[in-house]
Formats: sequence, structure tokens, C-alpha cells
Amino acid sequence: MDKVKLPEVWLRGPLNDVPVLLQPVAHALLQAREELNELMAYFPDLLLWNKVAGMASPGFHLQHLTGVLDRLFTYARGVGLSDDQLAYLAAEGKPAETISAVTLVEQFNLQVDKAVKQLANTNQSTLADVRGVGRAQVPSTVTGLYVHAAEHTMRHLGQLLVTVKVLKLGV
Repeated sequence: MDKVKLPEVWLRGPLNDVPVLLQPVAHALLQAREELNELMAYFPDLLLWNKVAGMASPGFHLQHLTGVLDRLFTYARGVGLSDDQLAYLAAEGKPAETISAVTLVEQFNLQVDKAVKQLANTNQSTLADVRGVGRAQVPSTVTGLYVHAAEHTMRHLGQLLVTVKVLKLGV
């Protein structure tokens, strides 16, 4: 039986509890999650750390997608990164046989859930508030961090899509 194709997330209506100004960010993250889950279904762990034309591996993209969301949403709360977050950043893209594609996808799904929950709990009056990014505390805003998280997620999803499709051709 054919699977019913739903419209893109942004065409399914507003999300309950997410402030209107943050709907596009939530829609983009939920769309990325759907596409990533479909793309990575049955992806062989054997190919997880393979690169195409010297570009980043699927394993890196999956780790980075999760890590960036975590870091940018942490900055949006006005909090610095924890030692665990810095350790995660340092480990992004380093092959490990104990890491599976399924686990990385699950971690991304959980991070999207956390991000959407944070969006739902964000007071719209804080969206223009300045937030420091990184050790240098480069100034951004809550809105800037959320929008960048969404566009960065979609950018890496696009790179992951091409890499996975090329790698699957070789199987």
C-alpha cells in the first residue's frame, strides 16, 4: 500500500503552544526531522563515517545537527556551554564503532523535541534580547539564534541528503 504523502510541516497549520513569531523555526526543525528520518531509514552503519569527495561524513552531519541545535538553543537561553557540550563538540565527526546511525537519528529527534519545547516556552518579548555566542560572546539575539539554528539545520540536512544518496549508490 502506498504511503500517504503529507504536505510539508509549514502547510499543516500552526503548532499548538509555539508563539506565532517562532512558528517558522519550529516548522523548519520538524520538517528537517521528518526528512532526516526518512533519509536515514535502513542506512548501513558501515557507511556512517565514509566521505564523498572529501566532504563530511553522514556521521559528522548527524552529530553536528544535534550538537548545533543544543548549543544555539543554550545560547538563546543566555547560558554558556557546559563541559559536556564542549566535549560533544570536540567529538563531532570522530568515527567510533560504538555509534550507530539509529542512535544518532534518535539523538537528533530528541534534540528537536527539546528545541520545539523551548520555542513553546519562549516569551516573545525576549526575542530582541542580545545573547552572546561562543567564548568570544559575539552578539546575536534570541531571534537570530533560533533562525540560524533552523537555517543551519536545513543546510546540513541538504548536505547529508546528497552524501547519503551518493554513498547508497555504491552499495
